[in-house]
Amino acid sequence: MPNPMSGEERLEVALVRENWPDAIVKVKEYAGDTFLCITKESLVEVSTLLRDHPELQYKYFVECVGADYSAWKHERDLSGRFEVIYNIMSLKHNSRLFVKVATDDGEPIPTLIDVWAGAEYPEREIADLYGIEFEGNDLQPKGQRFLLPDDWIGFPLRKEYPLGGDDVLFDGGSRGPAIEDKMMPHAGESFDGKTGSEGVSGR
Repeated sequence: MPNPMSGEERLEVALVRENWPDAIVKVKEYAGDTFLCITKESLVEVSTLLRDHPELQYKYFVECVGADYSAWKHERDLSGRFEVIYNIMSLKHNSRLFVKVATDDGEPIPTLIDVWAGAEYPEREIADLYGIEFEGNDLQPKGQRFLLPDDWIGFPLRKEYPLGGDDVLFDGGSRGPAIEDKMMPHAGESFDGKTGSEGVSGR
């Protein structure tokens, strides 16, 4: 089923533009998908419209993910170190939409758990791994980690976080090898088409 349109643009974009003209920063079409880049201040209102409008009905929250662009040197859709990307679907039209917002360190994003209850855990995962705060998603006791041990220092998906080097403490007190103890060359490390001593098809 084709995406609903209003003239030359998608109906979702037209309705958001009509209701909150200052909310849209950019609209991007890429690989058949639409990315609606908006201000974080308008996130709750825009998401509510997308969910409740009878011609849209984006009632299925698929996921949200975070990204740290502090080391990115290319063109960006939004300004701000971090982006949070919401993947939602309209079951009425069987259409997908990506909603993107940006923020900087220490600047919270409003939670969407009152719009889609399914946003609760993905937001908490992003908070635990990137340090991005979601204002209103405070069901977890302060200072307690979500995925990581409570004594974990830092946010491991930030670009400045070191890669590997620590033994893993397993249940029962045993320790596992550090990542470099088990690392092997793989196809992504070389265009010679080798992973260890094995040839890799198509490389």
